[in-house]
Amino acid sequence: MSVHLSEQEIVRREKLAKLQAAGIDAYPAALYPVSHFSTLIKEQFSEATKETFANVCVAGRIVAINDKGKVYFIKIQDSKGIIQLYVKRDDICPNDDKSFWDTVVKHGLDLGDFIGVTGFVFITKTGETSVHTQTLTLLSKSLKPLPVVKRDEEGNVYDEVTDPEFRYRQRYVDLVINPSVKDTFVKRTILMNTIRTFLNNQGALEVDTPVLQSIPGGAAARPFVTHHNALDIPLYLRIANELYLKRLIVGGFDWVYEFSRNFRNEGMDRTHNPEFTVLEWYTAYKDYFWMMEITEQLFEQIAIALHGTTDVVVGDKTISFKAPFKRISIHDAIKENTGIDVADKDEAGLREVCKTLNIGVPANIGKGKLIDEIFGATSEHTYIQPTFIIDYPVEMSPLTKKHRSKEGLVERFELMVNGKELANAYSELNDPIDQRLRFEEQMKLMERGDDEAMFIDHDFLRALEYGMPPTSGIGIGIDRLCMLMTNSPSIQDVLLFPQMRPEKIN
Repeated sequence: MSVHLSEQEIVRREKLAKLQAAGIDAYPAALYPVSHFSTLIKEQFSEATKETFANVCVAGRIVAINDKGKVYFIKIQDSKGIIQLYVKRDDICPNDDKSFWDTVVKHGLDLGDFIGVTGFVFITKTGETSVHTQTLTLLSKSLKPLPVVKRDEEGNVYDEVTDPEFRYRQRYVDLVINPSVKDTFVKRTILMNTIRTFLNNQGALEVDTPVLQSIPGGAAARPFVTHHNALDIPLYLRIANELYLKRLIVGGFDWVYEFSRNFRNEGMDRTHNPEFTVLEWYTAYKDYFWMMEITEQLFEQIAIALHGTTDVVVGDKTISFKAPFKRISIHDAIKENTGIDVADKDEAGLREVCKTLNIGVPANIGKGKLIDEIFGATSEHTYIQPTFIIDYPVEMSPLTKKHRSKEGLVERFELMVNGKELANAYSELNDPIDQRLRFEEQMKLMERGDDEAMFIDHDFLRALEYGMPPTSGIGIGIDRLCMLMTNSPSIQDVLLFPQMRPEKIN
């Protein structure tokens, strides 16, 4: 494979060669003792505090160079922001030997290089807080030029690079040149830490469960398949962690949770990536009514942690996470949006409804999937404000307890926000005999060609036979939640390294 070098890349490699010939290490390994960050200096420096900033050490990537002859004004970007350096030849070269200035500063530096400086903080005649440089060290030579972006006088980008192919494939550059991108991922971490704190304060225990599984259980999805050489068996990348967490409830834990990296060998679009993160938790002695209330509390706290309010702006909408959320059954939701009551229809009747509504459905799916298709096509997108869609048909929910008062339904809800599912929760099925029958029904669907039907997990059935207390469980799509809370239009915007087609390099 050959790599074509641009003219700028060739020039940078020539500069590197000259630096090396002059004995300058462009990639030094020694510790560099950074003492201050850009934002702290700019926020706290004043005449009253100048003694505190009489000896600082800062480092970062060069984002602007202004050559004034014997003085350079250089802006560097560290992990917190941007600060200006005042670099004067006679300060960093106090004797008659000006070779360092000529070799490194004048002819060796480029946008994108990492440098470190020591010096003192002052305010320039134009009023900009800057570091008066006394020593300068080249920390890393950049051999590829960063994309050209427009910056204001402070060096901040105001015209971001928007090409998604470039941004998602070269996220490391995207983070450098588009400041809002880093903010999205900082918020993602705040979001996850808020959830952890909320659950830990409630007494929940964070756990880890297997990613490689002998049976892809806990969800209706197409798995990725791999092979374990030592055991000579097929293994599946996790599509869900549900059945393992419920085993822990059997084992005596009252409340367990996991941020689960899941994998599903299905389509990719604006809201789907084959590798994604789901939070699941399971709590003993609770039901789906309790789960709706605790979910409302959690989402309120997330919104406040990120925005200071329960109101979140998403596109041209304002979504309120103030409890309580609306609740409506899936049958009533379909009736509300189509005028058709599907509650008592069999598979043939549901296929007629699909035909009436011009919804194309495959021949190999059963009653549950048909209702899911009707809801997805006619109703899901209409629920913008947080809404619990509740009481699903038993055929749609093979791991869910039958409804205590409504025949043919189960105690399940999905939380819809901005027209998309964010969470899925049950009163968990803990009857091992009923669970076995549900798995057997799934096997019949698999035999009809439904490649998302569930396998029978005999070990999980054995665990249930030892007894699992009444339990409620939930799964929350972290990536979709991040999209919502950061006003990001695509799942790729909230994944640091989304899945891409292999790149062709000439």
